[in-house]
Amino acid sequence: MAASKDKGQPLSDKVVEQLNEKIVNDMEPGDQLPPERELAELYGISRTTLRAALRRLAERGVITRVPGKGAFVASMDGAAVTNLLSIHGFSEQMRQQGKEPTSQILEFVALGSPKHVAAQLEISAGDPVWRIRRLRLADGIPLLVERTYLPRAVFPQLDEEELATRSLYDVLEKRYGREIDVVHQEVFASFPTVDEAERLDISENAPVLRLTMVARDKRGIPLEYTRTVARADQFRYSFTYRR
Repeated sequence: MAASKDKGQPLSDKVVEQLNEKIVNDMEPGDQLPPERELAELYGISRTTLRAALRRLAERGVITRVPGKGAFVASMDGAAVTNLLSIHGFSEQMRQQGKEPTSQILEFVALGSPKHVAAQLEISAGDPVWRIRRLRLADGIPLLVERTYLPRAVFPQLDEEELATRSLYDVLEKRYGREIDVVHQEVFASFPTVDEAERLDISENAPVLRLTMVARDKRGIPLEYTRTVARADQFRYSFTYRR
């Protein structure tokens, strides 16, 4: 089964597609891929081209490569399971899974609300907001980069050091008595920017999930607008629907 040489498409890209299709349809997490020589013969390609394809699959989190043993279908057993419909924050969900959540504050500034942020928070453009950019980790592994906007009219005083050690929701609830009641999220697949890839310790070719979220209190007032980029290889998303 030689890899077809479609005009305009690099051969390694075609092999990536064919290998990925085989993995998805015929293999299970933890299964070992055939040896490189066998795969190269199967697809009618050089081992150099095959290795380029395997490297791409590893960067995407589809396979893991173990020196001296070969390549294996990646397992998601250690990935964090997140319920996209949950209103619980990152810290609470990680603790429920026995993981230790930590945060690194990358940016903490007060500024006038950009127009697109104002629209989400239902305030006027230029109204004061906090912009907080955080790297979220679990057991020391970087999982998310979050950029959060909060209206300063609702939360006039926030402490950067406090947010580095406490859950944002815990601070908002205990200091201001404002509890998140409804969350609307949207999710789509993407690739990281150079900075995001560096922060998350992944390749620029590795897939990520981007989430946008608006959180409201019981009166329907927007309290938070957050844009998140999440490592796709460290999360499984769980959905539960009821008719």
